[in-house]
Amino acid sequence: MNETLHLINSRRSLRSFSDEPITDEVLRTLQEATLRAPTAGNMAFYSIIDVKDQVIKDKLAILCDNQPMIAKAPLVWVFLADVQKWVNYFHESGAVEKANELPYRPIGLGDLHLALQDTIIAAQNAVIAAEALGLGSCYIGDVIENFEELSELLHLTGHVIPATMLIFGYPKQKNDVKLSPRCPVDSIFMTNTYQEPHLKEMETAFSEHEEQKRRIKSLPYENTGTLADFYYTRKHTSDFMIEMNRSTEVMFKRWLKDTNTR
Repeated sequence: MNETLHLINSRRSLRSFSDEPITDEVLRTLQEATLRAPTAGNMAFYSIIDVKDQVIKDKLAILCDNQPMIAKAPLVWVFLADVQKWVNYFHESGAVEKANELPYRPIGLGDLHLALQDTIIAAQNAVIAAEALGLGSCYIGDVIENFEELSELLHLTGHVIPATMLIFGYPKQKNDVKLSPRCPVDSIFMTNTYQEPHLKEMETAFSEHEEQKRRIKSLPYENTGTLADFYYTRKHTSDFMIEMNRSTEVMFKRWLKDTNTR
């Protein structure tokens, strides 16, 4: 199999790391590969915080749904959707004033959408590059919780919001690990138009997931429940999803608040 495809197909999330340090050379290679990700108009609507301070790591671990693995990870990157740097550039360079015949356009949700795309694409580039370098990684979606405290901790301002976080490190063991199941190709790929999945399609798409959880007895209702029961009770109605939705609403409201009008 092609080496790149092998990396993609064998990747799994790693939540426990060895004590092996990441050298400056490996770190630089990872950084440069991350920045080769596609970006809208080559404007790089993102910034990445490399969290080295252990105190900040410890606080992130608490804010992100109490996950100690964040504090223990050798490398922690917070990926930020960042249009504020371009707002500053437009104003501070005089571009806005020179184009005074054009109506001023405040930053909107379209900018946010592009910035989130740029940011997540860069993060996935980092994941694959890390695999190629022998590093494991894990996405931390909980970085969008507790937005106000996170903003204060990381000094986030204006049109800057967290999109995701990645933790990296070398695996403790080099042996093969069983991969999590994925949906069959035909259950995700649709031809020409959207075909809304209902019960039958969802049961087919996630049958392997459900069988795996039933084998390890992790389904609710004494293991008689379905995968829908599992995700509804454990995730959809969870406290952390309630907090994620609250924080995201605050993020979007701040994003749409324009402080750089003429």
